Parts: sequence; C-alpha cells; structure tokens
Amino acid sequence: MAVPQRGGVDRRGFRDLGASASLPASSSRQTHPMTWFASPTDIESRVYARLPDTFRHARQTEWGAANKPGVAVDSFLEGPCLTPDGTLYVADIPYGRIFAVDPSHHWSLVHEYDGWPNGMKLSRDGSLTVADYKRGLLRVDPESGTIHAICTTVNSESFKGLNDLAILSDGSILFTDQGQTGMHDPTGRLYRLWPDGRLDRLVGNAASPNGVAVNPAGTHAYLALTRACQIWRLPLAPSALASKTQVFAQLPGGLSGPDGLVMDAAGRLIVCDPGHGCAWVLSPLGEPLFRVRSCAGRTLTNAVLRPDGRTLLMTESESGQILEAVLPE
Repeated sequence: MAVPQRGGVDRRGFRDLGASASLPASSSRQTHPMTWFASPTDIESRVYARLPDTFRHARQTEWGAANKPGVAVDSFLEGPCLTPDGTLYVADIPYGRIFAVDPSHHWSLVHEYDGWPNGMKLSRDGSLTVADYKRGLLRVDPESGTIHAICTTVNSESFKGLNDLAILSDGSILFTDQGQTGMHDPTGRLYRLWPDGRLDRLVGNAASPNGVAVNPAGTHAYLALTRACQIWRLPLAPSALASKTQVFAQLPGGLSGPDGLVMDAAGRLIVCDPGHGCAWVLSPLGEPLFRVRSCAGRTLTNAVLRPDGRTLLMTESESGQILEAVLPE
C-alpha cells in the first residue's frame, strides 16, 4: 500500500494534507510500510555548556542504586529553567545540587542539600519551585539557599516520588508523583495544588507520569508517561474532576519513553525522549513535525525555551551537558 505524500508545514505547525500524490500503477504489486504521518525533519543540536570537572566526583549513590544500578554517577542533570537575565538553573538529582549557568556559560553552585531535586520552575518572586523526589514540593530561594516546604504529604501519606511540575497563570501548580511506577504498577499520579492549599488528584492510574506542560490557553494539560511511551491530554477545570483524558501521542517503544515536556506559543509540544536520544516536536494535532537530535549522549531528559520561543536548551543528563537547538518558525 502506497502512502500519500503530504505537503509542507505552515508556521503554526499544521501540515497541508490536501496535496496527495496519485498511486503508481504498480502499487498493487508493491508493499510499503504503513505510517500515519510523514517523517519529521531532523534538527541538529550543539553543546551549550558542560558541567565542569570540579563538580564531578563519580561514586555510588542511593539514588543511583535504584535508577542507575551498578553505575558510579558524577551527576544527573534535569529541571532547566531560565531567569529574565538569561541565567539557566539546573538540578543535579543524586547529589541534591542546584546550579546556575550564566550567559557566559560559567557554572556556580547555588545550593546543596539533603534531597533529590528533579523538576524546577522559576516562580514569580524569583524563587525556585522544586519537585523533589525525596522531600516533596519545595520552594528554594537561590539567593539565601533557604528551603520552604510547600507540600510534602497527601492525607498524611508520603508521595511515591515527585518528578516534574508546571505553574499555571492562576498560581496553581501541577506536579507528577512518579515513584517507581510503570506498566507493572500503573498508579502514578498527577496533582494540582491551588494557591489556597487545596490539593486535587487529577490522575491516579498513570504508568510512570513524568513531564507535564500546559497549553497557552491554560485549558489542557499534557502528561508524559515514560513507561507507557505515551502523552496524555486532559482538560483542566476548576473542579477536581478530570474527564475525557485521552492519548495525544503514542511514541515508539524502546529503552525508555517520554520525559520532560515544553509547549511553545503556537501550541507545538516538545517531547524529550531519552530512549531515542532526541526531542520530538509535535503539532497541535499530535503530528510529528521535527526531531531534534542529541549531539552528545542519548539521555535527553528536559528542555526549556528561550524568550524568542524558538531556541531550546536541553539537559543531556548522563554526560552532564546542556545542549542547544533552534526550531523553525
């Protein structure tokens, strides 16, 4: 079966489906693999910054024993977020460190504490909201290093292990409770914490919920399920009820599935995929438009967009590097 060819991609990320080629006369005698979409366009990346050797001391850690068994790790970078002056913050999970990388690519240690900081977002007051796998949802002052607990339990029970978060325009926080869930135990959760302290559980049956992002209108959330290799899309409403949650995208299987998510102003979803060493750029309809290839290691975990809305900064976690790539308009 021949697959009709598709047209170009407009600036919003929509493909022109009207231009289809006619089937060749010999198509009845040919076999072709069935694909739903045209192949995404490859985009190359480059190294933006590398964690200096002075901060690297590889050894066995408690976090590594569960997540990288038998491997002595010197870092595992995630949680990139940008300040208005261009400073990039990143978290180093196994060693409880938060680093700042200034525009001249100089690294400095902001804070080190007893925790496993994973996802991070810059709050309006300049503090860092941190999804800490060990300690829950925290607020960290990058100037003083002061840590304030935002939410550490739910109904007196500990979380499984927080992973990532998104801050909405109304001040509420979406955060994922991943732990060691997976296809064998699809009990991962997505919570929404409101400014008045109300905590809603929107999802409770996810196989390894990881990255989370919100569309520009604030009406829908997108949730990465690492072990299911899926992206879910769910409506956001003032009530605690989540209805009509659906699979927005099914990624190819492999060694790992989707990790961090970020959405641009046009509604295109950037999906970091450490299983395939790339970041996928999906249209608002879920079509794969571009594939950003890692120029370093395979473990491309998280990304943040610069204010221009096109330049991506991405953590390559195992090599301790920050990569950069520019997306087409």
